[in-house]
Amino acid sequence: MSVQLMAAKMAEVELKDVPNKELSAVSPVTPKATVKGDPSPVTSTPNPMKMPQASAMKRPDPQQNGGEAFVNRDGTVAEAPRMKKQIQFADQKQEFNKRPTKIGRRSLSRSISQSSTDSYSSAASYTDSSDDETSPRDKQQKNSKGNGDFCIKNIKQADFGRREIEIAEQEMPALMALRKRAQGEKPLAGAKVVGCTHITAQTAVLMETLSALGAQCRWAACNIYSTQNEVAAALAEGGFSVFAWKGESEDDFWWCIDRCVNVEGWQPNMILDDGGDLTHWIYKKYPSMFKKIKGIVEESVTGVHRLYQLSKAGKLCVPAMNVNDSVTKQKFDNLYCCRESVLDSSSLKRTTDVMFGGKQVVVCGYGEVGKGCCAALKAMGSIVYVTEIDPICALQACMDGFRLVKLNEVIRQVDIVITCTGNKNVVVRENLDRMKNGCIVCNMGHSNTEIDVVSHPDHVVGRLLNLSCSTVPTFVLSITATTQALALIELYNAPEGRYKQDVYLLPKKMDEYVASLHLPTFDAHLTELTDEQAKYLGLNKNGPFKPNYYRYPAISVLCGFSFVLLVLVCLNVTVPVCVGKCANCKPTLMYTYYSIYCFLLQILNHLAHGKRRLEKLVQLLSPY
Repeated sequence: MSVQLMAAKMAEVELKDVPNKELSAVSPVTPKATVKGDPSPVTSTPNPMKMPQASAMKRPDPQQNGGEAFVNRDGTVAEAPRMKKQIQFADQKQEFNKRPTKIGRRSLSRSISQSSTDSYSSAASYTDSSDDETSPRDKQQKNSKGNGDFCIKNIKQADFGRREIEIAEQEMPALMALRKRAQGEKPLAGAKVVGCTHITAQTAVLMETLSALGAQCRWAACNIYSTQNEVAAALAEGGFSVFAWKGESEDDFWWCIDRCVNVEGWQPNMILDDGGDLTHWIYKKYPSMFKKIKGIVEESVTGVHRLYQLSKAGKLCVPAMNVNDSVTKQKFDNLYCCRESVLDSSSLKRTTDVMFGGKQVVVCGYGEVGKGCCAALKAMGSIVYVTEIDPICALQACMDGFRLVKLNEVIRQVDIVITCTGNKNVVVRENLDRMKNGCIVCNMGHSNTEIDVVSHPDHVVGRLLNLSCSTVPTFVLSITATTQALALIELYNAPEGRYKQDVYLLPKKMDEYVASLHLPTFDAHLTELTDEQAKYLGLNKNGPFKPNYYRYPAISVLCGFSFVLLVLVCLNVTVPVCVGKCANCKPTLMYTYYSIYCFLLQILNHLAHGKRRLEKLVQLLSPY
């Protein structure tokens, strides 16, 4: 802002001039000008001692509406074409404290700084004309084969997008293996999949895999800022019906979804959703379509909540697969993916240039996404607070070393607020008003409902942090994409009666299969059970190897649990532990925490009644 103001003031001084009639008094050169209506020029002899050295000088004339006079070598003065004087900046940014004008269906991407929101993988956007404000909906586009059943930003970016997809394929070994193994069988032959997810290079690999397995696909974006335009162009060039571009308006968003669903001669029989918007739209506008739909696959916590609400109300017409709560999604995508992407060079670091060491950060929600964010922030030296409604997740946060607070207790002092809940109105207007100047507010959950941006239309424009201005690890997304593909195959090929009109978790066997497809990347080799070992454990040699209630606890929980056991062994403490196998109790994760709680009480008891035991404990821990 200061640079722009300074440049504008300098330009004002430069444009300042005197009228033409006083030019001879100011300049050593008397101008030669052609006056309208008088063909005879007025001349004067130039002063050779003060002749300009440049081939031509130009000076603006404010009385001629910004016209410019050019002084040549011979002293003649020629008037340049009159045009409105403007100061242009290469990277001019729109001020956020001005209310955006109504632009109808035009792209909203120009309402925020491109240098701070374009993802790294959208680098091909330089081929777009920044002055082209025509909405993709108003363009007539066709690919090289003459097909025009798509709506994207620029089909000319297809080559660059294809290179991105090919790079993503190298990091998605499971999908490529699935494509190779099942391509001959075509398990999705006849499937008509309508999808609403983030359109990225990783999604493109999934779509092409589904197509190779026999499915027909039509796709829209689940977020108005996460679409990679070059990838959408590559998909359109490849014959996919894609309706998405980066910077859609709200009207564009729903129009694109409708174009995927409302097609003459084509009706979907499978839904792949992220956030539940596509499912909601079909329920609202085309409920009769559910007569032919075999199932829904949902991958986000927000969409899963919507499905459970429909199921509870008795309005869920088809079986639905909850991919979000599958082990592979929770333990890999939500945790590792968010941990890698929340602070990467394209996300918070690039958009804010802030140093995280010593910064006070509050993370709203300590699910798998929140755990990943907290771990990344803690590693960078930030002071991290956590807000949580679930007592189990809250206890996890405390045992992982984070202070559990209410948002209004720390809102005045924190430097960064990150929401990871999938809920709405987590950060409300009252919180925004109480924040200190310069506080950064960002969302890692779903859509823009978590932060009350509606109450700040003059100041706030934004969407999902790690997809609007960052990228995410392709390998981790390969795990989720493979899970989605298997869920679609399972629901599409399931015999009638296996799944009722309810929400189901992915079978444990499929979770293990997804994980096994990714192991060769690490040159990892599984140990196989012998017949005797399998019989002893009561397991099938090929799995599943864990019961459905097993939660695969995070490494921090395991380390803490092991440390407590080590201390108890040192103190000769024996405590009966319930591990969920008793006849009168149900196996849940809460019993694990209850056991740890009992251990800690025993430790405190022994430390309080024996100084010798305390010395022994200190002696044991001194080498570490």
